[in-house]
Amino acid sequence: MTQNSSSAPSRRSFLASTAVAAAAVAGGAPLLTACGGGQSGKKEGTTSGKDARKILPAFVAQTVVSPDIPAKNGSAAGFTKAIAAADLRTSVPEKLGKGSTIRIMSMFWGTPPSGTNPYYTAMNEAIGVKAVWQNQDGNTYDEKLGAVLASSDIPDVVILPGWNLSGKIPSAVNAKFEDLGPYLSGDKVKDFPNLAAVPTDAWQRSIFGGALRGIPMPTSYVTSIAPFYRKDIFDKKGYELPGSATELLALAKEMTSARAKVWACDDLKWTAFNMFGVLPGDDKALWWDLADGKLVNRVETAEYLEALEWTRKLYAAGVVHPDAVAVQGDAGNRFTAGEVLIYNQNLVDWYAKTAEQAGKGDFRIAAMDISGHAGGDPELHAVQPANIWAFVKKGSSEKLVRDFLAISNFTAAPYGTKERMLTDYGVEGTHYTMRKGLPVKNDRGNQEIIGAFDYTGDPTAYIAHPDLPEIARAQVEWQQRMGAFTKKTAFYGLTITEPNRWTNLANDFEQLEDDVIRGRKKLSDVQRAVSDWKRGGGDDLRDWYKKLLDSSGSAAS
Repeated sequence: MTQNSSSAPSRRSFLASTAVAAAAVAGGAPLLTACGGGQSGKKEGTTSGKDARKILPAFVAQTVVSPDIPAKNGSAAGFTKAIAAADLRTSVPEKLGKGSTIRIMSMFWGTPPSGTNPYYTAMNEAIGVKAVWQNQDGNTYDEKLGAVLASSDIPDVVILPGWNLSGKIPSAVNAKFEDLGPYLSGDKVKDFPNLAAVPTDAWQRSIFGGALRGIPMPTSYVTSIAPFYRKDIFDKKGYELPGSATELLALAKEMTSARAKVWACDDLKWTAFNMFGVLPGDDKALWWDLADGKLVNRVETAEYLEALEWTRKLYAAGVVHPDAVAVQGDAGNRFTAGEVLIYNQNLVDWYAKTAEQAGKGDFRIAAMDISGHAGGDPELHAVQPANIWAFVKKGSSEKLVRDFLAISNFTAAPYGTKERMLTDYGVEGTHYTMRKGLPVKNDRGNQEIIGAFDYTGDPTAYIAHPDLPEIARAQVEWQQRMGAFTKKTAFYGLTITEPNRWTNLANDFEQLEDDVIRGRKKLSDVQRAVSDWKRGGGDDLRDWYKKLLDSSGSAAS
């Protein structure tokens, strides 16, 4: 069985690189809103509290197979054992699809498979629909989205990742996509039992413009960016894991030998943000939180500047790989080659790199626990519980909507079901073979079963690696330890449509961060940019968010 995308990375680059990495190893071994309360006439703001409860689907848990490692502190559930084909359960006892042809546009990294391949055919037959995939280059997907949403020819279903919710796209979502509440709100979702088992937090995040518009991919709210290290080399050299930012910098200097072509680390900016307790950067609403009753933005905080200054010191000390300085090449390849001993990446790399390097020497990867920058416990912040959605075009017939929900219900089947196995592995003999009780994809499976039905719906976050059970356990337990120090901030779980006049206000900060840590700009440039941001609308945006919070309330608990 396959690992569910239990955590979404913090930037588009992390998602794209993770998608490519997952594609490269997936078959080698199994992995396993309306302001002021949600009035439908409004297009800006968000919906929470009593108004959201009227919209949200009922939650009905569906535990087909009990996890070996139950979820805790916001973690995914963990499965370490394979389930024999004869023991797989059925979660969709009859076809719910009624034969609609549904055009689905989605991002894709790599070369898309043929539209008539056996995997698509098998899925369509099992669900009772004809899904026609319009795969687009994931690296330029935002451009394609903008053009399509501005046109009159919108596909029946559009997959939209959270990192593309910028510019005019949020307003287009509210205007161009169907309200799914009449099909899913309250007990109506029970027509689709697998969707009824999707966590309420993920559904809350799927309210756009006062209506339930998206089918979410649920994720863990624990940060997905882990600082990985070469455990085999650490053990051989006797390096001790650092317990503070100061210790990490000192260790980095000790480990680096440019003459031997070994550098301590790749870009660790995202680890620095976590160590210093900086508010998340993956969703604009999470840039804000209350401090002493006042809303503060991440770029205004001392922690933000301190994290950038510490990362600048890493670069200045010459411990960062030159290719990372130049923003070229692949960090994961530098790590597996032993040129870099620490890098941060999505938690899925723990499995991906282990599987990729199996049998290639003594390679071992592990993830450091994130410490507070001065030592001790960190102060981490929850990321959003869903960051990719499927939307249905506004004006679609009831039959088409229900047929798409039939797809989503099928692909949201939990671990341990026949539906999950087909979704993740395709057809036995065509896409995979069984080896020692485990399904292993062949080349065709790797080419065809990627970047399609996995975007149309997902179950509660889980991690399942029966071929590498120690990795599944390590991933889940890392999430659980980090989850114990994770706080949900004021706008956690909400999808907020900012007024168009401010939606691009902070777009230049990420580039500025990268310039500062590489020594091209100074911290004073950041402070100047923050002042410009405040004068240019940041203070007005703060007032807008505060009124929104006062009227709609927080969804965090």
